[in-house]
Amino acid sequence: MSKRHLFTSPDGLVPKSLRGFITYNPSLSLDPDNRIVFDTTHPKSNVSIISGGGSGHEPAWAGYVGENMLAAAVQGDIFASPSTKQILAGIESVPSDKGTILVVTNYTGDCLHFGLAGEKASAAGKKTKMIICGDDVSVGKKKGGMVGRRGLAGQIGVLKVMGGAAGQGGSLDEVYDLGVAFSEQIVSIAATLDHCHVPGRTEHGMLQPDEVEIGTGPHNEPGYQKLSPQPTPESLVGSILKYTLDQNDPARAYVKFNPGDETMLLVSNFGGMSHLEMGALVDELLNQLEADWNITPERVVSGFLETSLNAPAFSVSIINVTAAAKNCSYSVEQIKSFFDVRTTTAWESVAGSQAKRRPRAEQIVKAPKEPAKVVDESRDLKVDPKVLASMLRKACEDLIQAEPDLTKWDTVMGDGDCGETLKTGATCLLAALDGCVAQSGSVVKVLHELEDIVESKMGGTLGGILGIFFVSLRAALEANIDKASQGLEPLWGIALTNALASLRRYTPAKIGDRTVMDALIPFAETMSKATFADSVKAAADGAEGTKTMTPKLGRATYVGAGSGDSGELPPDPGAWGARVVIEGLLAGMK
Repeated sequence: MSKRHLFTSPDGLVPKSLRGFITYNPSLSLDPDNRIVFDTTHPKSNVSIISGGGSGHEPAWAGYVGENMLAAAVQGDIFASPSTKQILAGIESVPSDKGTILVVTNYTGDCLHFGLAGEKASAAGKKTKMIICGDDVSVGKKKGGMVGRRGLAGQIGVLKVMGGAAGQGGSLDEVYDLGVAFSEQIVSIAATLDHCHVPGRTEHGMLQPDEVEIGTGPHNEPGYQKLSPQPTPESLVGSILKYTLDQNDPARAYVKFNPGDETMLLVSNFGGMSHLEMGALVDELLNQLEADWNITPERVVSGFLETSLNAPAFSVSIINVTAAAKNCSYSVEQIKSFFDVRTTTAWESVAGSQAKRRPRAEQIVKAPKEPAKVVDESRDLKVDPKVLASMLRKACEDLIQAEPDLTKWDTVMGDGDCGETLKTGATCLLAALDGCVAQSGSVVKVLHELEDIVESKMGGTLGGILGIFFVSLRAALEANIDKASQGLEPLWGIALTNALASLRRYTPAKIGDRTVMDALIPFAETMSKATFADSVKAAADGAEGTKTMTPKLGRATYVGAGSGDSGELPPDPGAWGARVVIEGLLAGMK
């Protein structure tokens, strides 16, 4: 976990963050002394819902202040409860004729300070109630004892339905009973790849590279169990769902799920997970929920619900809405409508506009099957199948072996995707060779396969360049097949020259610009007048020469400056990849 921060000290960080935070909504105001964010347009005729806690969990809780959600939020220091004085000021900031409900997660400081503030507000004649939300199943009933379950991001779902009910004019008791009923039907657990780092602190207890901790808390609390070596995502998700849903686990069977019960799924990013992986995580959760537990959530929300600074971690919360409805005055449909109502808060950037879920089978559609490519036998180039397969296989194997270096060099001078892009193409072509794509010795068939691989599997700039190159190469080969009688090298020289001419319509790159063209152009030009071996050497020399070239195109012109203190940079990864392939073809021929 990175320990670097833009703001390296926590001093003054929370109020500064809140000043920036409120700018997304002009209805919000900030009391910086008490660190209270409140909605200036909150109607006195609606119940006021107030939450808060330690900072470092953004957007919780200040980000959820606005129409149809929180009336106010009170922020403490990083991972520390706000004071009773702050909370009382928060209650005063959003007066309500119906009353105020304080909603907090189950942590000692929050419970004490919010509880005392509620008692003082009630003693002063203000109708005040309090809900403590505990949803984490990891600690278990025995260890949890009288303390109960600690709070995770399930509380954000509680705030959402309560805010929706309050916005619809619900009474103090109706909204309170809904909050209690909903909060009691949540099971959550978290997992982390490492602990977060607090600005200005020296952290201990970081995980080893091959460990995953399950049951972690949002304040760097140790988890229930460390798993080593790191389990597969599928195995980790399986464990998470077993902990939350296994009715036969006496320590964790907090919520009963019956067949047909309507549910919701909340997946919270603790701050350090990529959107890419979060999407894959949600997919795996939904797959296993349906296959192993016969649960298809009616609502699914994934994103930064309640974070833990920069922790590469997440929590999963499953809510039994049917059971909640049995313990309050609202129906399942009403609870879902409260959950769906739009707000003027950060919820919209996390959850978007909720609506009735479509079955996943309807959402995920198959693309129309593309017609098979047909090889015109009269325009095809046929060679010895064994030689063709040997050349291609050797080139692919060499390229896969070179991937770590290509990735390293592209990380220094580009965006780091070159090695993986080429490895993907090589792996796919090897699979096609295993499927006998070269069995007939048809060069055009192989080029068709390469076109498909590039178009469907390889992205990035290099993927685009290679896509144009292979399409043009195949077309030029077919158009000039009559020249095969003059020899294969002249034919390939013409085809390569034509392919590069097509490529130049889309890129201005030339020799000396430090690109893949520094290898391809010498290769094509030499092939037109010399042997294949001479052409391979020309390509290798061109790739070697990129070490001393100044980048003139692409990201490399502004990324990695100064990397070559000795006057020599890493070679251009695209040019070097082309060299590896071309040399591999020659070696495979021999």
